[in-house]
Amino acid sequence: MSQADPLPQIVTHHDKVLIIDFGSQVTQLIARRVRETGVYCEIAPFQSAARAFDALAPKAVILSGGPASVLDAGSPRVPEAIFQSGVPVLGICYGEQVMAVQLGGRVGAGATREFGRADVEVLAPTALFDGVWEKGGTYPVWMSHGDTVTDLPPGFIRAATSRQEAMAVMADEARRYYGVQFHLEVVHTPDGAKLIENFVHKVAGLSRDWTMRAFRQEAIAAIRAKVGDGRVICGLSGGVDSAVAALLIHEAVGDRLTCVFVDHGLLRQGEAEEIVGLFRGHYNIPLIHAEAQDLFLGALAGITDPEQKRRIIGKLFIETFEAEARTIAADGRGEPKFLGQGTLYPDVIESVSFTGGPSVTIKSHHNVGGLPERMNMQLVEPLRELFKDEVRELGRELGLPEVFVGRHPFPGPGLAIRCPGGVTHEKLAILRQADAIYLDEIRKAGLYDKIWQAFAVLLPVQTVGVMGDGRTYEYVCALRAVTSVDGMTADFYSFEMDFLGRAATRIINEVQGINRVVYDVTSKPPGTIEWE
Repeated sequence: MSQADPLPQIVTHHDKVLIIDFGSQVTQLIARRVRETGVYCEIAPFQSAARAFDALAPKAVILSGGPASVLDAGSPRVPEAIFQSGVPVLGICYGEQVMAVQLGGRVGAGATREFGRADVEVLAPTALFDGVWEKGGTYPVWMSHGDTVTDLPPGFIRAATSRQEAMAVMADEARRYYGVQFHLEVVHTPDGAKLIENFVHKVAGLSRDWTMRAFRQEAIAAIRAKVGDGRVICGLSGGVDSAVAALLIHEAVGDRLTCVFVDHGLLRQGEAEEIVGLFRGHYNIPLIHAEAQDLFLGALAGITDPEQKRRIIGKLFIETFEAEARTIAADGRGEPKFLGQGTLYPDVIESVSFTGGPSVTIKSHHNVGGLPERMNMQLVEPLRELFKDEVRELGRELGLPEVFVGRHPFPGPGLAIRCPGGVTHEKLAILRQADAIYLDEIRKAGLYDKIWQAFAVLLPVQTVGVMGDGRTYEYVCALRAVTSVDGMTADFYSFEMDFLGRAATRIINEVQGINRVVYDVTSKPPGTIEWE
């Protein structure tokens, strides 16, 4: 495998926070909260935390929650070098407990189990609470623990407690160590983001120097340093990630970038024309429009398993890139040695289990671990350190039209996984039209920007219906809309029934092949929010 080496020197000059992941499902939320304060941070699994601490040289460390118990033999621990370094440390849930044990305190099991909403009372003022919580006040938080700290380590005070007498907050102000039993990174702890902001700015004293304007210039310099006078081939998928990556790379290397838009026949209505017009016409970026609909749909014929669909589509993408790279090399300007890709930081984190991380693998369609050796290319992934909202902000910084920047996320495999069962030209045409009507109604209602992702799904079932004086036997269409902050957790959007009625009526009346519409109200825990 070719190595997906990160670009050099993008974050060298920024103050940095290291987040050690002990397996919590919401560790990414900690990183987002830190980034929102204008401070750069990275997540490292506990297995490689020592190496990450040495490499990153952070000015503060945050310990995440996790499913383990510190009372179990072999449970994860914090590298001792972190406590010896003198940097401020904030432990959350399991992070508080492991900090307490390693610094000389004790943890007990089961006596004060707390799950869900709780109230904590502030017993003593601390820098962590400054301007947010006051002594004697009671504040709502989100708890999720069975074990709890029973004996404080030397130097610590009990700064807050819950009604169950749990050690809600412990603090050692001299060493700038804080442990919180609740999850301050989730929205169910209303003041949690402010407490994190206090930790990174008032406790650790870090500067607010993580901005997309600064990142843009640093990323351009890093791309130039890596690519040199080489050529780059970059895939455009139709989504905001690949679009922003392409614009950034183009700013760095100019016409030594060639974009390849693989039109696999699995896009939304009108997307192919929009992409080609924007990048070839508006930005004048060299673009190859690889029309490969027959190739992809032929390979997908009869395939019903969603993961197999992903593998087939991913394989054909690579093969298409290889073929187009050979075409580009034949133009006399040299063979491309770099492949630009819109990999984001969540893609990297979610794939960490490939290398032994604590989290469950969620995505399998990103080449975050490298490329097939035969491609003889190096990856250029300028967005590898960014979350989705940061990519959108960078897109605006680069001048990408708002209609593109604010577009709902679209999966790499496209409509193939929104068409459960076999994929055919006929079913895709039906799905595209239904999806376009649904999104049109959402825009007309002024709801598009309030929803993280909305789409139609063509279910692999047909039902009998009566339309006018005739009987029909046609497909069922499911509509989905979810709200989310970061795409890791999602809840269904609560449409008014009038809206659903209008959308369903239009779809049934205008789309030949659908006679029933249902609305999916499934919520998703951390993980993919796609329909599979």
